[in-house]
Amino acid sequence: MDQVSPGRSNRNEDTPPSDGHINLVSPTPLPKRDSQHSDNDKTARGALSPLGSSDMALDGPQPRCLFFDVFGTCVDWRKTVTDALWNQTREALNSPAASIASRKRVIASDMTYEQWGEVAQEWRDSYLRFTRELATDSNKAWKTVDEHHLDALREILTARGLLFPRIDDTPDNLVHDGSLWDEQQIRQLSLVWHYLDPWPDTVRGIQELNRLFWTCTLSNGNLSLLQDMVKHANMDFTHVFSAEMFQSYKPNPAVYLGAAEKLGLKPEECCLVAAHLDDLKAAKACGFRTIYVERPLEERFPGLKDEGFVDVWVGMDDEGFVTAAEKLGCQILRARRRSTSAPPPLKEVR
Repeated sequence: MDQVSPGRSNRNEDTPPSDGHINLVSPTPLPKRDSQHSDNDKTARGALSPLGSSDMALDGPQPRCLFFDVFGTCVDWRKTVTDALWNQTREALNSPAASIASRKRVIASDMTYEQWGEVAQEWRDSYLRFTRELATDSNKAWKTVDEHHLDALREILTARGLLFPRIDDTPDNLVHDGSLWDEQQIRQLSLVWHYLDPWPDTVRGIQELNRLFWTCTLSNGNLSLLQDMVKHANMDFTHVFSAEMFQSYKPNPAVYLGAAEKLGLKPEECCLVAAHLDDLKAAKACGFRTIYVERPLEERFPGLKDEGFVDVWVGMDDEGFVTAAEKLGCQILRARRRSTSAPPPLKEVR
């Protein structure tokens, strides 16, 4: 692939950021670092000018693109998924049309919201194992995250006694065996990961960061999943990338390096934003800069905190991406800073 120097384009310099359709020959121009803006522009859009270099958290040349982990970093998967499991259970148990075997009904009726949270965590853990296995073994057959989520949900529900095991060749869509949910409902529920709600600071923080950088998803979620989620959560990334584009999963270096290459950037011109230290460590080994944004219950390897590969640290008591934007030089008007958007209401999964 022919590469173009970052920031060069045959488009007008004022062309707005891409909506996710990537021109790999001529990347979307970076926002202008221009301090000359009217007061009205600052009121409507926030200050666009960077701070002096001495005020920035990153030393040396600033990155041109911020890549974002998504699950847990940008969105609160735990609450959204647990709410969906809980609400869909209540709907099934209260539906006069549902034909649920008595034992399955008893098990489902006795499960608390906290226990459904454990199911959500088990589902998430299965995804982490699945993606890591494929990242480290190139001989394993490719499988999308959507496909995994569906298969894993069936396995978890069966193991918990909420679905009957499928032991014959009857097509899944024809099976109505007294399970808590039929196959169509399970398929629909498995897509809850497309509609995860953002953390309260996510939308505002991305908007602020867009003034100085490209912002791009870099998640193991498949592309259609990420596109749905970005739209649902109103996350205004300039680009949407998925590990699926590189036929592997993080932490395989091919994902980080491939993402940089697709934007015509060197690794040192890229930065990964994540709530997971293992993800950041892998990106750092590829030459990326790193920003750690702490999120509740998200850190899987707390022992990595003292290894020193994090360039910018945003703590739990900070304001997530908004604080990251301030640390990276975005001059955020305080009146606007207090108006951080709340997450949208939970989208019903049907």
